[in-house]
Amino acid sequence: MDTRQTLGDKTTRRGTGFFSFPDPVDEVAARTVAAGVVLQVVLLLATRNRLIFVPLCYGFLVRVMAGPKISPLGLLATRIVAPRLARHAKPVPGKPKRFAQGIGAVMSLAAAALSLLLPSFLPAAVVLALLGVAATLESALGFCLGCKIFAWLFRLGLVGYDDCPTCVIQ
Repeated sequence: MDTRQTLGDKTTRRGTGFFSFPDPVDEVAARTVAAGVVLQVVLLLATRNRLIFVPLCYGFLVRVMAGPKISPLGLLATRIVAPRLARHAKPVPGKPKRFAQGIGAVMSLAAAALSLLLPSFLPAAVVLALLGVAATLESALGFCLGCKIFAWLFRLGLVGYDDCPTCVIQ
């Protein structure tokens, strides 16, 4: 079973299965999640406490797989923060946001691996800093770097219309 939602003048499908990702996504919720990622990255860089990699990596992985359903940060953003800022709601296509979460998952896992495998924390810190910059751009400015990469892939034809019909109207 699926439901239909409207994004601009287009109707999109939103899967209701457990392993589905919302489409469209509320930009306020996405920016809230990004703010949480910035906080985690700053804590990691400041403390070098590798245990902080657990919620960071877990969050990205489950958001890629199932959207905000089992992500504490995603639930905070979609159930507490975004509803209180409903007048600022801005629906955006979900596929680019999922792609951006995938990039975040790869970067956070890479940073975690580097921190565990290498004697110096510096390589992990560099990857974390890049992740933090991308999350800050999303959170503070609404500029989703992963979404821009997705759009570039779309224009190159590596992502097709069937993969993201709502992306055409953006």
